[in-house]
Amino acid sequence: MIKKLKYNEIDFKKYEGCLEKSEQRKYSASKSFLDITTGKQWDVLVYNDYEAVMPVPFILKKGIKIVHNPLICQQLGVFSDKDDNKINEKFLHFLQKNYLVRAYHFNETNSFDSKLKTKKNFLLYPDEYAKVFARYSPKRKRKLRLDDEVTENSELKEIHYKEAESFIKKNVIGLDKEDDTDTLLKTLQAFHSSKHLKFLAFYYHQEITNMIAIYSDYDTIALLGTFNDKKYIKMSGASTLIDHVIKENIENCIFDFEGGNLPSIEEFFRGFRPELKHYAVIENSKKTLIRDFARFLMKGKLS
Repeated sequence: MIKKLKYNEIDFKKYEGCLEKSEQRKYSASKSFLDITTGKQWDVLVYNDYEAVMPVPFILKKGIKIVHNPLICQQLGVFSDKDDNKINEKFLHFLQKNYLVRAYHFNETNSFDSKLKTKKNFLLYPDEYAKVFARYSPKRKRKLRLDDEVTENSELKEIHYKEAESFIKKNVIGLDKEDDTDTLLKTLQAFHSSKHLKFLAFYYHQEITNMIAIYSDYDTIALLGTFNDKKYIKMSGASTLIDHVIKENIENCIFDFEGGNLPSIEEFFRGFRPELKHYAVIENSKKTLIRDFARFLMKGKLS
Protein backbone atom coordinates (compact mmCIF):
# COMPACT_ATOMS: atom_id res chain seq x y z
CA MET A 1 0.00 0.00 0.00
CA ILE A 2 1.30 3.46 -0.93
CA LYS A 3 0.29 6.56 0.98
CA LYS A 4 1.11 10.22 0.42
CA LEU A 5 2.57 12.15 3.34
CA LYS A 6 2.95 15.90 3.54
CA TYR A 7 6.17 17.31 4.97
CA ASN A 8 4.82 17.72 8.51
CA GLU A 9 3.52 14.12 8.49
CA ILE A 10 6.83 12.45 7.61
CA ASP A 11 8.60 10.28 10.17
CA PHE A 12 12.09 11.45 9.23
CA LYS A 13 13.82 8.85 11.40
CA LYS A 14 12.12 6.08 9.43
CA TYR A 15 12.61 7.95 6.15
CA GLU A 16 16.36 8.37 6.66
CA GLY A 17 16.59 4.78 7.89
CA CYS A 18 15.03 3.56 4.64
CA LEU A 19 17.46 5.67 2.60
CA GLU A 20 20.46 4.47 4.57
CA LYS A 21 19.82 0.77 3.89
CA SER A 22 18.46 1.20 0.37
CA GLU A 23 20.11 -0.29 -2.70
CA GLN A 24 19.63 3.03 -4.52
CA ARG A 25 21.02 5.30 -1.79
CA LYS A 26 21.52 8.86 -3.06
CA TYR A 27 22.71 11.96 -1.21
CA SER A 28 20.14 14.03 -3.15
CA ALA A 29 17.24 12.26 -1.41
CA SER A 30 18.44 13.17 2.09
CA LYS A 31 16.31 15.48 4.21
CA SER A 32 19.10 18.05 4.46
CA PHE A 33 19.60 18.19 0.67
CA LEU A 34 15.90 18.39 -0.15
CA ASP A 35 15.13 20.93 2.57
CA ILE A 36 17.63 23.31 1.00
CA THR A 37 16.86 22.71 -2.68
CA THR A 38 13.05 22.79 -2.29
CA GLY A 39 12.61 25.18 0.63
CA LYS A 40 10.92 22.24 2.45
CA GLN A 41 8.36 21.90 -0.34
CA TRP A 42 8.34 18.13 -0.73
CA ASP A 43 6.07 15.21 0.06
CA VAL A 44 6.95 11.55 0.48
CA LEU A 45 5.22 8.52 -0.97
CA VAL A 46 5.58 5.62 1.46
CA TYR A 47 5.15 1.91 0.75
CA ASN A 48 3.77 0.03 3.79
CA ASP A 49 5.75 1.05 6.90
CA TYR A 50 8.63 2.84 5.14
CA GLU A 51 9.68 -0.33 3.31
CA ALA A 52 10.17 1.92 0.30
CA VAL A 53 10.00 5.70 -0.05
CA MET A 54 9.81 8.20 -2.89
CA PRO A 55 10.42 11.92 -2.22
CA VAL A 56 8.26 14.23 -4.34
CA PRO A 57 9.45 17.86 -4.66
CA PHE A 58 6.99 20.44 -5.90
CA ILE A 59 6.43 24.09 -6.65
CA LEU A 60 3.20 25.95 -5.95
CA LYS A 61 1.35 27.77 -8.71
CA LYS A 62 -1.74 29.56 -7.40
CA GLY A 63 -1.90 27.06 -4.57
CA ILE A 64 -1.60 24.03 -6.87
CA LYS A 65 1.24 21.55 -6.40
CA ILE A 66 3.25 20.87 -9.54
CA VAL A 67 5.95 18.21 -9.26
CA HIS A 68 9.32 19.50 -10.45
CA ASN A 69 12.85 18.39 -9.60
CA PRO A 70 14.58 21.41 -8.07
CA LEU A 71 17.67 23.06 -9.50
CA ILE A 72 20.86 20.93 -9.10
CA CYS A 73 18.87 17.94 -7.83
CA GLN A 74 19.53 15.47 -10.62
CA GLN A 75 18.00 12.23 -9.34
CA LEU A 76 15.41 11.11 -6.79
CA GLY A 77 13.07 8.17 -7.36
CA VAL A 78 12.25 5.09 -5.30
CA PHE A 79 14.46 3.91 -2.44
CA SER A 80 14.11 0.41 -1.04
CA ASP A 81 16.13 -2.45 0.40
CA LYS A 82 16.13 -4.17 -3.00
CA ASP A 83 15.13 -2.48 -6.23
CA ASP A 84 11.89 -4.03 -7.48
CA ASN A 85 10.39 -2.97 -10.81
CA LYS A 86 6.92 -4.07 -9.68
CA ILE A 87 7.05 -1.77 -6.65
CA ASN A 88 8.60 0.98 -8.76
CA GLU A 89 5.66 0.68 -11.16
CA LYS A 90 3.24 1.14 -8.26
CA PHE A 91 5.02 4.35 -7.26
CA LEU A 92 5.09 5.56 -10.87
CA HIS A 93 1.36 5.07 -11.34
CA PHE A 94 0.54 6.58 -7.93
CA LEU A 95 2.59 9.67 -8.81
CA GLN A 96 0.93 10.13 -12.18
CA LYS A 97 -2.54 9.52 -10.76
CA ASN A 98 -2.25 11.91 -7.83
CA TYR A 99 0.03 14.74 -8.96
CA LEU A 100 0.48 17.21 -11.77
CA VAL A 101 3.98 16.33 -12.98
CA ARG A 102 6.14 18.80 -14.89
CA ALA A 103 9.46 17.00 -14.39
CA TYR A 104 10.45 14.10 -12.14
CA HIS A 105 13.76 12.21 -12.28
CA PHE A 106 14.18 8.69 -10.93
CA ASN A 107 17.63 7.24 -10.14
CA GLU A 108 19.83 5.01 -12.26
CA THR A 109 19.09 1.92 -10.12
CA ASN A 110 15.30 2.12 -10.54
CA SER A 111 13.95 -0.29 -13.17
CA PHE A 112 10.50 -0.22 -14.75
CA ASP A 113 8.22 -2.27 -16.98
CA SER A 114 6.94 0.97 -18.49
CA LYS A 115 8.94 2.59 -21.26
CA LEU A 116 10.21 5.91 -19.93
CA LYS A 117 12.46 8.55 -21.41
CA THR A 118 15.99 8.44 -20.02
CA LYS A 119 18.83 10.88 -19.44
CA LYS A 120 22.56 10.36 -19.01
CA ASN A 121 24.88 10.61 -16.05
CA PHE A 122 28.48 9.54 -15.53
CA LEU A 123 30.06 7.94 -12.45
CA LEU A 124 33.55 6.90 -11.40
CA TYR A 125 33.54 4.11 -8.83
CA PRO A 126 36.14 3.72 -6.03
CA ASP A 127 39.48 2.37 -7.18
CA GLU A 128 43.18 3.17 -6.90
CA TYR A 129 43.84 6.58 -8.42
CA ALA A 130 46.67 5.21 -10.60
CA LYS A 131 44.24 2.79 -12.22
CA VAL A 132 41.59 5.48 -12.66
CA PHE A 133 44.11 7.85 -14.24
CA ALA A 134 45.41 5.11 -16.53
CA ARG A 135 41.91 4.82 -18.02
CA TYR A 136 41.66 8.53 -18.87
CA SER A 137 41.52 9.20 -22.60
CA PRO A 138 44.80 10.19 -24.29
CA LYS A 139 43.31 13.63 -24.94
CA ARG A 140 42.44 14.12 -21.26
CA LYS A 141 45.94 13.10 -20.22
CA ARG A 142 47.42 15.61 -22.65
CA LYS A 143 45.15 18.33 -21.28
CA LEU A 144 46.42 17.61 -17.78
CA ARG A 145 50.04 18.12 -18.82
CA LEU A 146 50.19 21.89 -18.27
CA ASP A 147 53.08 23.69 -19.92
CA ASP A 148 55.88 25.05 -17.73
CA GLU A 149 54.71 28.66 -17.82
CA VAL A 150 51.21 27.75 -16.62
CA THR A 151 52.55 25.38 -13.97
CA GLU A 152 54.89 28.03 -12.57
CA ASN A 153 52.16 30.69 -12.42
CA SER A 154 49.13 28.72 -11.26
CA GLU A 155 47.76 27.17 -8.09
CA LEU A 156 44.70 25.34 -6.82
CA LYS A 157 43.00 26.82 -3.79
CA GLU A 158 39.80 26.32 -1.80
CA ILE A 159 37.88 29.59 -1.62
CA HIS A 160 35.04 31.02 0.47
CA TYR A 161 31.50 31.58 -0.73
CA LYS A 162 31.81 35.33 -1.38
CA GLU A 163 34.72 34.82 -3.78
CA ALA A 164 32.85 31.98 -5.48
CA GLU A 165 29.66 34.05 -5.76
CA SER A 166 31.45 36.85 -7.58
CA PHE A 167 33.03 34.43 -10.07
CA ILE A 168 29.75 32.56 -10.68
CA LYS A 169 27.82 35.76 -11.39
CA LYS A 170 30.36 36.71 -14.06
CA ASN A 171 30.66 33.30 -15.67
CA VAL A 172 27.49 31.25 -15.17
CA ILE A 173 25.97 29.83 -18.36
CA GLY A 174 23.07 27.53 -19.14
CA LEU A 175 20.48 29.14 -16.86
CA ASP A 176 17.43 30.63 -18.55
CA LYS A 177 16.48 33.30 -16.07
CA GLU A 178 18.08 35.65 -13.59
CA ASP A 179 15.89 34.05 -10.92
CA ASP A 180 17.58 30.70 -11.65
CA THR A 181 21.00 32.23 -10.96
CA ASP A 182 19.72 33.67 -7.67
CA THR A 183 18.28 30.28 -6.73
CA LEU A 184 21.55 28.56 -7.62
CA LEU A 185 23.58 30.97 -5.51
CA LYS A 186 21.28 30.69 -2.49
CA THR A 187 21.40 26.90 -2.73
CA LEU A 188 25.19 26.78 -3.01
CA GLN A 189 25.53 29.21 -0.10
CA ALA A 190 23.28 27.06 2.09
CA PHE A 191 25.23 23.91 1.19
CA HIS A 192 28.51 25.70 1.90
CA SER A 193 27.22 26.85 5.29
CA SER A 194 26.19 23.27 6.10
CA LYS A 195 29.78 22.11 5.41
CA HIS A 196 28.66 19.75 2.65
CA LEU A 197 30.01 21.86 -0.20
CA LYS A 198 33.32 23.49 -1.03
CA PHE A 199 34.57 25.63 -3.87
CA LEU A 200 37.91 24.82 -5.48
CA ALA A 201 39.48 27.42 -7.76
CA PHE A 202 42.27 27.37 -10.35
CA TYR A 203 44.36 30.54 -10.19
CA TYR A 204 46.54 31.75 -13.05
CA HIS A 205 48.70 34.79 -12.35
CA GLN A 206 46.68 35.27 -9.13
CA GLU A 207 43.38 35.45 -11.05
CA ILE A 208 40.62 32.83 -10.87
CA THR A 209 40.15 31.26 -14.28
CA ASN A 210 38.14 28.15 -13.36
CA MET A 211 36.12 26.97 -10.39
CA ILE A 212 34.15 23.87 -9.38
CA ALA A 213 31.55 23.31 -6.67
CA ILE A 214 31.92 19.92 -4.95
CA TYR A 215 29.24 18.39 -2.71
CA SER A 216 30.17 15.61 -0.25
CA ASP A 217 27.77 13.26 1.51
CA TYR A 218 27.31 9.55 2.09
CA ASP A 219 29.96 7.80 -0.04
CA THR A 220 29.75 10.29 -2.91
CA ILE A 221 31.57 13.37 -4.18
CA ALA A 222 29.27 15.20 -6.61
CA LEU A 223 30.21 17.85 -9.12
CA LEU A 224 27.41 20.40 -8.67
CA GLY A 225 28.91 23.09 -10.85
CA THR A 226 31.78 23.94 -13.20
CA PHE A 227 32.41 27.62 -13.95
CA ASN A 228 34.98 28.93 -16.42
CA ASP A 229 36.30 32.27 -17.57
CA LYS A 230 35.92 32.00 -21.35
CA LYS A 231 39.26 33.74 -21.91
CA TYR A 232 41.04 30.74 -20.39
CA ILE A 233 38.76 27.91 -21.49
CA LYS A 234 41.58 26.15 -23.39
CA MET A 235 44.01 26.18 -20.47
CA SER A 236 42.48 23.04 -18.89
CA GLY A 237 41.94 24.53 -15.45
CA ALA A 238 38.62 22.68 -15.08
CA SER A 239 40.20 19.33 -15.99
CA THR A 240 42.98 19.98 -13.49
CA LEU A 241 40.50 20.79 -10.70
CA ILE A 242 38.36 17.71 -11.35
CA ASP A 243 41.40 15.45 -11.59
CA HIS A 244 42.66 16.85 -8.26
CA VAL A 245 39.36 16.02 -6.52
CA ILE A 246 39.30 12.55 -8.06
CA LYS A 247 42.89 11.93 -6.92
CA GLU A 248 42.07 13.01 -3.36
CA ASN A 249 38.85 10.98 -3.00
CA ILE A 250 38.42 8.16 -5.51
CA GLU A 251 39.84 5.37 -3.34
CA ASN A 252 36.95 5.75 -0.91
CA CYS A 253 34.19 7.63 -2.74
CA ILE A 254 32.10 7.54 -5.89
CA PHE A 255 32.71 10.58 -8.09
CA ASP A 256 29.40 11.71 -9.59
CA PHE A 257 29.70 14.01 -12.61
CA GLU A 258 26.01 15.00 -12.26
CA GLY A 259 25.23 15.30 -15.94
CA GLY A 260 26.09 14.50 -19.51
CA ASN A 261 23.05 15.25 -21.65
CA LEU A 262 24.58 18.15 -23.59
CA PRO A 263 27.00 16.91 -26.31
CA SER A 264 29.85 19.24 -25.27
CA ILE A 265 29.49 18.31 -21.59
CA GLU A 266 29.25 14.60 -22.41
CA GLU A 267 32.43 14.77 -24.48
CA PHE A 268 34.25 16.54 -21.64
CA PHE A 269 33.14 14.05 -18.99
CA ARG A 270 33.87 11.01 -21.18
CA GLY A 271 37.53 12.02 -21.19
CA PHE A 272 37.75 10.78 -17.58
CA ARG A 273 36.39 7.39 -18.73
CA PRO A 274 33.50 7.18 -16.25
CA GLU A 275 30.67 4.66 -16.48
CA LEU A 276 27.59 5.81 -18.36
CA LYS A 277 24.38 5.49 -16.33
CA HIS A 278 20.87 6.15 -17.63
CA TYR A 279 18.07 7.28 -15.33
CA ALA A 280 14.36 7.42 -16.13
CA VAL A 281 12.51 10.72 -16.24
CA ILE A 282 8.98 12.02 -16.63
CA GLU A 283 8.76 15.34 -18.45
CA ASN A 284 5.47 16.90 -19.48
CA SER A 285 4.79 19.99 -21.55
CA LYS A 286 2.70 22.92 -20.33
CA LYS A 287 -0.03 21.74 -22.70
CA THR A 288 -0.09 18.34 -21.00
CA LEU A 289 -0.18 19.97 -17.56
CA ILE A 290 -3.22 22.03 -18.56
CA ARG A 291 -4.95 18.90 -19.84
CA ASP A 292 -4.13 16.99 -16.64
CA PHE A 293 -5.22 19.95 -14.51
CA ALA A 294 -8.66 19.87 -16.13
CA ARG A 295 -8.87 16.10 -15.63
CA PHE A 296 -7.83 16.34 -11.98
CA LEU A 297 -10.29 19.17 -11.38
CA MET A 298 -13.16 17.10 -12.75
CA LYS A 299 -12.24 14.21 -10.47
CA GLY A 300 -11.85 16.48 -7.45
CA LYS A 301 -8.20 15.54 -6.91
CA LEU A 302 -6.99 19.11 -6.47
CA SER A 303 -7.70 20.43 -3.03
